[in-house]
Amino acid sequence: MKQSVNIILSGGGTGGHIYPAIAIANELKLRYPEANFLFVGAKDKMEMEKIPEAGYAIKGLWISGIQRQFILKNFSFPFKLVSSLSTAYSIIKEFKPDIVIGTGGFASGPTLFVASNRKIKTLIQEQNSYPGITNKLLAKRVDKICVAYDGLERFFPSNKIVKTGNPVRQDLLEIAGKGEEAKKFFNLNSDKKTLLILGGSLGARAINNLIEKHIDWLVSKNLQVIWQTGKLYYEEFKKYDRLEGVQTHAFLNKMDLTYAAADFIISRAGAGSISELCIVGKPVIFIPSPNVAEDHQTKNALAVVNSNAALMLKESELDKFQSNVIALLENEELQQTLGKNIKKLALPNATKDIVEEIVKLINRS
Repeated sequence: MKQSVNIILSGGGTGGHIYPAIAIANELKLRYPEANFLFVGAKDKMEMEKIPEAGYAIKGLWISGIQRQFILKNFSFPFKLVSSLSTAYSIIKEFKPDIVIGTGGFASGPTLFVASNRKIKTLIQEQNSYPGITNKLLAKRVDKICVAYDGLERFFPSNKIVKTGNPVRQDLLEIAGKGEEAKKFFNLNSDKKTLLILGGSLGARAINNLIEKHIDWLVSKNLQVIWQTGKLYYEEFKKYDRLEGVQTHAFLNKMDLTYAAADFIISRAGAGSISELCIVGKPVIFIPSPNVAEDHQTKNALAVVNSNAALMLKESELDKFQSNVIALLENEELQQTLGKNIKKLALPNATKDIVEEIVKLINRS
């Protein structure tokens, strides 16, 4: 097996594209200690901050997506695309990668397009049950596509698909014995059930407004609440810390203890979140964001709900929030069924399985 290899990873825009890329890079580093890594992202997106924090170099492309509405910003898209293709060509020519890996997001399109044109081995890691336009366009050009859901043959060549699952934090695999540590960490009352609210790292306005509206009612149900508001909304909602049993957080760093502390979870339905929640195996109510490409969060959530493994509440149905919560709180059999069934969907070895496919391609390069 080669030891000195050059590896490019491209993806970003959201944590759902960034953190899988970092997890893949970390696993590759174990296989190839002498490898050289370079990330390629979009210049003004969060990867330009998060990737260096993880210890990797990154270069940025001047790229963004096409806006849904016909607005002035779209006029610059052709110029950004040409610029990004040119920059990606220069990066790849200079770095000479053995393989280029895409985890989704604006920057992965030009990077993988150029790499495939230069006959460099390429792999896509598709997190969602409904792929975005970038990966659909790249599918015929790349060598391998790692997916997390069944049925992706509708969009990708079947001979290139490998079902691996999505990379997750490895510390989540061992949360079963961390209950007491988690209660101490969050200073929780052992006599009360704990509801965890997750809206993503930036936060979800609709979920925050929903919890604000019902927070007194939740407390009246003898629940204690760990509420991740997201950094965009923390200042607005941190005042609810004054309520007994309620704690707000801009961001939750110790996710193993966070999940271990929870009895019930309300969450967005991003692909990474769903993969983590499958491993955690707790009862979940998904509130998918309707403001994402192809409404893929709803499709992600339905893939779980249709396996009788979670509940889903659309943003258009938030008036049913209390009845859904009561249905879950007062039915222990439902809690156990959802927890058991969502656990069956877990693919805990995803990162290693993806890296196995990458290693095969490197050895063929």
